[in-house]
Amino acid sequence: MASGESARTLQDEGNVCPIPLVIRSAAEPALPQNIFRYIWTTSAMHQVALSLATGVIALLEFVPLELQRRIVNDVVKGRNFRFVIVLCTVYLAVILAQGGIKLVVNIYRAWVGERATRDLRRRIRTLIASSPQSSRSSQASGVEISMIVAEVEPLGAFAGAAIAEPLLQAGILVTVIAYLIHLEFWIAVAAIVIFTPQIVFVPWMQWAINRSTASRVSVLRAVSAEVLEPNERSGRIESMDTHIDRVFELNMKIFKLKFSMNFLMNLCSHLQIIAALLVGGWFVLTDRLAIGGVVAFISAIARLNNPWGDLVNYFRDMNSAQVKFRLVAHAVDRLRCQYGA
Repeated sequence: MASGESARTLQDEGNVCPIPLVIRSAAEPALPQNIFRYIWTTSAMHQVALSLATGVIALLEFVPLELQRRIVNDVVKGRNFRFVIVLCTVYLAVILAQGGIKLVVNIYRAWVGERATRDLRRRIRTLIASSPQSSRSSQASGVEISMIVAEVEPLGAFAGAAIAEPLLQAGILVTVIAYLIHLEFWIAVAAIVIFTPQIVFVPWMQWAINRSTASRVSVLRAVSAEVLEPNERSGRIESMDTHIDRVFELNMKIFKLKFSMNFLMNLCSHLQIIAALLVGGWFVLTDRLAIGGVVAFISAIARLNNPWGDLVNYFRDMNSAQVKFRLVAHAVDRLRCQYGA
């Protein structure tokens, strides 16, 4: 084997293909199999900056809750409207600060994501440009088009949120739960108990969604290859129809699972509010809690479910992105094998 090259064996559906991995320039490294390794390699400093900014957002999350509680209590008990005006002004300032930071972070995340999308497309384009046209089969061309046009788009979008998003949502969850426990321990316990079933059914349903997503990508690639088939062959139309029907079935399965999961999560959310009203109402009647505390609890529960829903969406996107990235990496390996790159 030539100097600077090493052999690697790719096992793909029973076919063993030795691929010479040429040591390339820094602008064209081979894709890793793990999407997080790719993200960290290409945007480590940006991920650190995004994580620090989201930490500030999470820490500010409890301030509006406490201000709501104090405003309501001052109106009901203190009757000091001047102080209410001061608190509302502080509330507005905190919301503007938090919203401004979120705006900057969202734009920054979008930039990081688009940068990753551009990088992936350029890598695939470089591989295609370096290959002889005669060596490209219709199946390979279909895979190339699918990767450049569609498959890398969600991968780039995920790259912008890969690290900052779970840190933000987990930080908000921890902040809100700590505030609920500080405000009234037993209402917090009731809300958390009702929240717990989601930890059971969400991962199971997400796993089923991930399997269907991986199958869908593979079928769509087969459709792309058949569309670009240069020679008419017997049963081509029937095969395409079969694949299209399969995509329909997989999409419907994904929709049913996703919407069922959303229904169950919304049900748990409303049960938490009912628990807060029942327990909180009893504590108000027994003078163990002011009415502002109940208002803050209901608002906090909404803030508890929103980051949880965002975390669920994140893990859904993470698993889907990992599956798609692995498929793209394997497809790149197959193309390198076919083209002798």
